[in-house]
Amino acid sequence: MRTSCLIIGSGPAGYTAAIYASRANLSPVLIEGPQVGGQLMITTEVENFPGYPDGVEPFQMMDDMRRQAERFGTQFVQGIVTRVDFSCAPKKVWIEGDVEYEADTVIVATGASAKFLGIDSEEKYKGRGVSACATCDGFFYRNKTVAVVGGGDTACEEASYLAGLCKKVYMIVRKPYLRASDIMQKRVFDNPKIEVLFEHNTLRLTGEPKVQGADLVYRKGEPDEQMHHIDIDGFFLAIGHRPNTDLFADYLDLNDEGYIITDGYSPRTNVAGVFAAGDCADPHYRQAIVAAGSGCKAAIEADRYLKSL
Repeated sequence: MRTSCLIIGSGPAGYTAAIYASRANLSPVLIEGPQVGGQLMITTEVENFPGYPDGVEPFQMMDDMRRQAERFGTQFVQGIVTRVDFSCAPKKVWIEGDVEYEADTVIVATGASAKFLGIDSEEKYKGRGVSACATCDGFFYRNKTVAVVGGGDTACEEASYLAGLCKKVYMIVRKPYLRASDIMQKRVFDNPKIEVLFEHNTLRLTGEPKVQGADLVYRKGEPDEQMHHIDIDGFFLAIGHRPNTDLFADYLDLNDEGYIITDGYSPRTNVAGVFAAGDCADPHYRQAIVAAGSGCKAAIEADRYLKSL
């Protein structure tokens, strides 16, 4: 199948790109992938996206975006992209079943996946106390007690942010020190609401139907190993994100963490006609509204590129 614009990804970036591309008469095809809505779907409610004064469930917001794109003529394809070839014109993309698509422009909006600890109870409590985004979900834990897992800059930043909302914040740190920059460490240690639990690992989360506590182990495997429990209402992962960009590594320039490198503030990549939008190219903000804005930019740039041919 041939299209002038192929969009890979079905989060805020992908759907917004589809809205703009379809209104520009590019007749875009959007490959939705395995998780419609992307990272947004692991939160319980979205309260910080303009246009929803009463908040909105992530599924409803994504459905609204999808229907808006569909209204203007976007064609949706269910499937997982298995390989790409950006060395030729048109660009080639294959989905499972070896179905081939050819496209004059491609917008990559594959997002990023939060890294989790891998304990069984994490999956159980996703959307019920487990979160990977303090900015997204911290508001729901006002005047409550939460824990943040991690010891880097991101964890310190998340803990400091949550301390402005919550009654108490535990930082669960595997090592006997923080890896964060000095200024971020000082911010944590100077905050009376934050208690750092060094050399601790999380064994399991507890509570019904939501997170109500965590079982921890101190100095796991050492002679002075100790088990103890903390009462918490929320459990925030801050151990990093992994951009979903492995498929494109042979063609697109990536940074050391795997994020797609774009040309300054534009969505242009090192391959002409290929654009990146959303969290796959954003190691800093990871917000739905930012992703949507980058999807808009990618579609506008795709249209300009096509007009220049």
